[in-house]
Amino acid sequence: MADWVSNEELMDKVKGKTVAGEFVALARRIPQACALRWMEGDGWGELSYGEVLDRALRVAAFLSSKGIGRGDRVVLMMRNMPEFHYVDLGALLTGATPVSIYNSSAPEQVEYLAGHCEAKLGLVEDVGFLERFLKVKPQLPDLEHLGIVNDPDGLRGSDVFTLDDALATSPADPDEAAAIAQPDDLATIIYTSGTTGPPKGVMLTHQNILWTAESLKLTFGFSNYVGIRVISYLPMAHIAERMVSHYSGALLGYEVTTCPEPSEIANYAREVHPNLMFGVPRVWEKVYAGVNAALAAEPEKKQKVDEAIEAAIPIVEAMSWDRASDEDKATYDFLDEVAFSQIRQLIGLDEVQLAVTGAAPLPAEMLQWFRAIGIPLAEVYGMSENCGPMTFEAYKVKPGTVGPAIPGCEVDLADDGEIICRGGNVFVGYLKDPEKTAETLDEDGWLHSGDIGEMDEDGYLRVIDRKKELIITAGGKNISPANLESALKMIPLVGQAAAIGDKRKFVSALLVLDPEVAPAWAHQRGIDFDDLEDLAANEETRAEIEAALSEVMAPFNNTERVKKFVLLGEEWLPDSDVLTPTSKLKRRHIHAKYADLIDALYD
Repeated sequence: MADWVSNEELMDKVKGKTVAGEFVALARRIPQACALRWMEGDGWGELSYGEVLDRALRVAAFLSSKGIGRGDRVVLMMRNMPEFHYVDLGALLTGATPVSIYNSSAPEQVEYLAGHCEAKLGLVEDVGFLERFLKVKPQLPDLEHLGIVNDPDGLRGSDVFTLDDALATSPADPDEAAAIAQPDDLATIIYTSGTTGPPKGVMLTHQNILWTAESLKLTFGFSNYVGIRVISYLPMAHIAERMVSHYSGALLGYEVTTCPEPSEIANYAREVHPNLMFGVPRVWEKVYAGVNAALAAEPEKKQKVDEAIEAAIPIVEAMSWDRASDEDKATYDFLDEVAFSQIRQLIGLDEVQLAVTGAAPLPAEMLQWFRAIGIPLAEVYGMSENCGPMTFEAYKVKPGTVGPAIPGCEVDLADDGEIICRGGNVFVGYLKDPEKTAETLDEDGWLHSGDIGEMDEDGYLRVIDRKKELIITAGGKNISPANLESALKMIPLVGQAAAIGDKRKFVSALLVLDPEVAPAWAHQRGIDFDDLEDLAANEETRAEIEAALSEVMAPFNNTERVKKFVLLGEEWLPDSDVLTPTSKLKRRHIHAKYADLIDALYD
C-alpha cells in the first residue's frame, strides 16, 4: 500500500500551484519527450511536449484576442484527438475554464450545458457538431464565438473561426500565461450524466486536480512517469479520462495515444502496448469474453488454460501480499511462460504495469481472472465530485473491494452506511446550485456519495450499491441490484444484465446476449440463427443460461436470487437510451423501455 500521508501534507505540496503553471514547467523540462500520438493513415503522428506547449500558447493568445480571460468558460465538443489536449491547456493558459461536453449531446442538451456554464466561446470537432450549436445559438446570448477543428469542405460559415486560425497566432508569453490562473480558480466543470434530472455542473479547481494527481502518484508508485504509455479513448467529458490521460499527461509526462472511436480500443492496445490502462467494466468484460470465445474454439486448450488460471489465482494473491514461497513463484513463472504471456501478447496488454477498472462494479471473479493471467488489474472507486478516485490500492488487492482510501483522503461510513469522504480532492460545489451542493457537501467538508458500503478491518471498502437504487421487494427485503448484475455477467453468454424487483414479489432480470461469445458458442454447437435476436429466442440458448443461472445465484439467499429472466438479442451500447457513455445502466429508461416484458414476468 502507498505510504500514508495527510491531507495537509498534500495541500502543502500543491500550495500556490496551478495546472497551467505545472504544465509549462514540465514541457520546458522535457521538450523533446513524446506527448501525443494519433493514427495517421498507415502510420502515426506525434507531438513532443515542446510542440504541445507551443500550440497551447498560440491557442491562448488567440483566445485572448477574442476577449477570453480569467473566469470565462470555453465549451469543447470533440472526440479523443490531439487537438483536444492543447486547446484545453490553451484555455487554462488564459485563466479560463474549459468545459468538455459529451459528443452525443443533442441540440437541446448543448443549449442547456453551454447556457448553464455561460460559455463565451465554443470549439467543436466538425460540421456535424457545429450544426448542433448553430441550431441553438440564438438561445445562447453568452456564446460570442464558435470555432471548428476540421472543416475540409469549407462549410462552416464566415463567422466561425478554425483551429488553424488560432495556431497561426503568435504564441503568448509562457511566464505570463502560466501566472494568470490561481489555485482556487476552476480548472474544469464536469457535468453529471443527468439520468435522474438535469445535469449538475461539478466545479473542480486547479488545487483539486493537482492534489489528486499527487495522491495518485503515491498510489501508482512508478519509478518514472515520463513516457508512460496510455490510450485516451473514453469521453473527455468524464472525470476518469481527464485524470488518467489529460491531466496526468500535462502534469506527469505520459505519452498519450488518442483513440477517437472507443470501439477500436482493442486494436489500439495491440499497436500501443500501454503501460497504464484504464477501462470501465464493459471494456474488461469484452476482453474477457473475447479471450474465452477464442479459446472455446479449442476445448482441450481452453480446459488447460482454465486449470492454469485456477491454480494461479491463490498464487497471485500470495505474491500480491508478499506471502508467496519460492515454489509458488516458480509455479507461476512456468504457467506464465506456457500460457498467460501468450494471452497478454495477443491482446496487447503484455507491457501493462497497472490496469484499473472503475465507474461501475466489476465481478470479483473476473478481476481475479485478469490478475491470474498477469494483468495487474485493480478497482478504483470515486465520483466526479472527488476528481475520480476516493479509494484505490494498486498492488495489495482484495477482489470484491475497491481498496482503502487514497493517500490524503479520509473515507468513512455515515450512520446509515453511506460512504463519505473529505480531502483536497473534494469539489467546491455544483455550479449555480447551492441547494444540491448543501445536500452533497456537509458543513464539516464531508462529501456524501449516495452509495452504501462496508469497510473491513484493513480499511478496504466494499460498495454495496447506490442508496437510491437498492431494490426493496414487496416483502420489504433490501437487495443490491449491482451485486446481482455482476454475478449474472459471469454467465459466459451474458454481456449485460439489469436486475428487476423493486416493489415486486421476487427478483427477475433482463439479460442481454454477449455479441461475441454467444455466436461463437452457437456455431460450436451447430445452432443455426439469423441474428442475435433469433439466437436469444432459441431454446438451447435459454437452457444454457438456465443451467448457469443456478450456479451464479448460489452465493445469494433465496429472496435475493433471480427467479425469472427475459433474454434479449439487441446489444446495449454505451451512450444510448439504456447506458450512459461509461456503460452504467440507465435504470429508469430500461424499466420504461421494457415495461411490457417486465410486467409479463410477473403476470
